[in-house]
Amino acid sequence: MEELAWGLGDSNCQFLWVVRTKEEAKLPKDFVIETSEKGLVVSWCPQLQVLAHKAVGCFVTHCGWNSTLEALSLGVPMVAMPQWTDQNTNAKYVMDVWRMGLRVWCNDKGIVRREEIEHCVREVMEGERGKEMKRNAIKWSELAKEAVGEGGSSYRNIDEFVAKLGRSTE
Repeated sequence: MEELAWGLGDSNCQFLWVVRTKEEAKLPKDFVIETSEKGLVVSWCPQLQVLAHKAVGCFVTHCGWNSTLEALSLGVPMVAMPQWTDQNTNAKYVMDVWRMGLRVWCNDKGIVRREEIEHCVREVMEGERGKEMKRNAIKWSELAKEAVGEGGSSYRNIDEFVAKLGRSTE
């Protein structure tokens, strides 16, 4: 928690960080005060609405499937911090397949250091690769919207599924 906090703080990027109330005690002493000019720590936010806001340039995420899909569909580049299960696979897609983010890496003790977090956030937000990631994020967002739009592949699949359900009840 401390490494993540100071990685965000040291990035010099503005940030909104959702920290559950029961986890607030794990924040470094005076972190909220020391970063108050550029950061806001809250206990909850409407994630989808936040990600949809044009001011959001990057999403630091554990890469749960819902969060990953929300960022992908809204065209938001990601810094992936997977913890377990499918999150590692999702992070692999974010970085290597969709090319719309970076993954942080643990040191030999299994800890993601603040320098790694800072580097990844800065690279996505300010680096040359970050510009490519933003372009790719927008591309994937447009493709997702096309797929769920009328006549798109997801739209057609749902129609076919519903039609089959209707036939099976007759």
